[in-house]
Amino acid sequence: MNTSFNVRGEPIVCTPEDSFKCFMGTDIEVLAVGNAYLEKSRQPEHLKTRYEDHFALD
Repeated sequence: MNTSFNVRGEPIVCTPEDSFKCFMGTDIEVLAVGNAYLEKSRQPEHLKTRYEDHFALD
């Protein structure tokens, strides 16, 4: 099991900004950082990316 918070080819998440980028580019549905709770379904579409478009799958 991979327990690191990152996407293949990317460094491990270190900042809230990194976590948001990873959240918006993956199938993660909910992100909690500090007192912030974000649901992917409530984020603007233009912020969503697909890491699958940039990295080969295993």
